[in-house]
Amino acid sequence: MQIGEATGIGDAGERAETMNRDAESRKVGLARALSKLGFCSRSQAAKLIRAGRVRLNGVKRLDPESPVRLGRDRIEVDGAQVAAEARIYVILNKPRGIVTTAADEKSRETVYSLLDKNLPWVGPVGRLDKASEGLLLLTNDSEWAARIGDPKSHVDKTYHVQISTADGETFAEKMTAGVVVDGELFRAKSARVLRGGEKNVWLEIVLDQGKNRQIRRMAEALGAEVRRLVRVAIGPVLLGDLAKGQSRALTAQEKKLLDRAVNLRGSEPKAQPLRNGR
Repeated sequence: MQIGEATGIGDAGERAETMNRDAESRKVGLARALSKLGFCSRSQAAKLIRAGRVRLNGVKRLDPESPVRLGRDRIEVDGAQVAAEARIYVILNKPRGIVTTAADEKSRETVYSLLDKNLPWVGPVGRLDKASEGLLLLTNDSEWAARIGDPKSHVDKTYHVQISTADGETFAEKMTAGVVVDGELFRAKSARVLRGGEKNVWLEIVLDQGKNRQIRRMAEALGAEVRRLVRVAIGPVLLGDLAKGQSRALTAQEKKLLDRAVNLRGSEPKAQPLRNGR
């Protein structure tokens, strides 16, 4: 097992102070408040609220949209007050065959089985489907995750893809020219051949449209099959030599560069311990 670090922007006290100062007069729904505090996802929060496990200022609330004044109102889950968690940003090398969900109805292995059990709740930034592998970001900073994952941010995502075609150059040209899928034009920002073979070719494909399963759907429309799909970069953040199934913290520099890529203002992270792998 390797030892890494989890990146936190400030400690819990600093974050709470910031929320008191900047968000005291702003109201949000109770489920969103729990997500913003880094306690759990909004969907998980809604389930807790409807189950009667959440109190707001001492009163049980069953409506996930109950208004909350962040920094002023007291939220409790199962009798324990919820405090703002330090922000954590993690990179995981997701293996093929693992699903990107907190719990799977089919009892398949999820990415959470690969994370340290003592790590605070983090949610995935975007998705990689079960058959895909490579770089996956996870964080408890829900607003940051939403902005990074928003298709309107046009953050480049780079993939190495094995395609069932011998003519890689033509396939790459068609990917960048655009392919109509279900009446909508899909286009890769760039595509180039990495290496070829008699029946398969490896391409590097860069996307910035944010379409669901874009590469697989484009390949299918072109009569080809995706044999392997590995995400190797999100913006300036590279997968590098991180082993499959292992995770590490996003460094302060990586966080800053990724923030710049989507015109976000980030502060310098401080490090907290995180053990990687299973």
